[in-house]
Amino acid sequence: MGILGTGIQEGLLLKPVKYRWAMDLYDQAVANTWFPNEIQLGEDIADFKKMTDEERHAIEFLMSFFNPSELIVNKALAFGVYPYVNAPEAHLYLAKQMWEEANHCMSFEYVLETFPVDREKIYGQHIESPTIARKEAFETKFIKRMTESTLDINTTEGKQDFLRNLIAYNIIMEGIWFYSGFMVALSFRQRNLLRNYGSLIDWVVRDESLHLKFGINLILTVLEENPEVATEEFVEEVVAMIKEAVEMECEYNEEMFPSGILGLNANYVNQYVKYLADRRFEELGLPAQYNVTNPAKWMATANDTLQLVNFFESTNTSYEVNAQSTKV
Repeated sequence: MGILGTGIQEGLLLKPVKYRWAMDLYDQAVANTWFPNEIQLGEDIADFKKMTDEERHAIEFLMSFFNPSELIVNKALAFGVYPYVNAPEAHLYLAKQMWEEANHCMSFEYVLETFPVDREKIYGQHIESPTIARKEAFETKFIKRMTESTLDINTTEGKQDFLRNLIAYNIIMEGIWFYSGFMVALSFRQRNLLRNYGSLIDWVVRDESLHLKFGINLILTVLEENPEVATEEFVEEVVAMIKEAVEMECEYNEEMFPSGILGLNANYVNQYVKYLADRRFEELGLPAQYNVTNPAKWMATANDTLQLVNFFESTNTSYEVNAQSTKV
């Protein structure tokens, strides 16, 4: 029996563990457990008040996207992944990830409750902003497909739908859009501003790096067990999906930085987005599309491309990703 299936009475015995990578990531996720109120965000209020209108706009715009997006990821997991996976070790990890997404949502609520911001304006912005609304519509399209009665996970087409949802929420939302936002958020700490907010983002990044590893491992496992899924047309579709997501993120950054702030503007962030996208292409065994350098080397040393099997060509013999943080 492979990792995909919908049997309610299957996958009820954890031992022996079949997918060790899922169990290892679950153990790491449990070890990473944290709570937002452990960080004293009130100490950042003075920084926030002395920032320029453009700087505050950038932080508020990030919150407008991040807050609902954490819950969108939970919908992608609850409707599009958990019901179609049989392995109990994968269910354990997914349950912990869903809790983490809820914890991230509460973390951003904590930011909104602490900083002197217009909460209703920030809530409304994710609907009123065309660039945020476009990103959300992109994600929900794939989630909705996973709930339709015509989807049959036992068919090649059903497995492709499963992977589309995975790529949309994991590779694109978590692996590109979130990491782009993390860089923007952490850029303030580079200027000795919002240091505790930066620490909160550090903890979110630590969780999201494991989410990304789980998703990549799940993609690789599905493809190894179902090689017929990786048609030439599907490969082209995956590349097009990611490139469309990069375009959406670039438009979003133009709205976040209409005139730029000290040390940061849309062009800078968009180069980082393209750099991230190339890392995700490579981690999936696909060729880089943008070939740009990392403009934010301060985020970490050069990204360690995961030692993974070629996404669509090779036979995988060892697809485990270790549970250390993904560098970006």
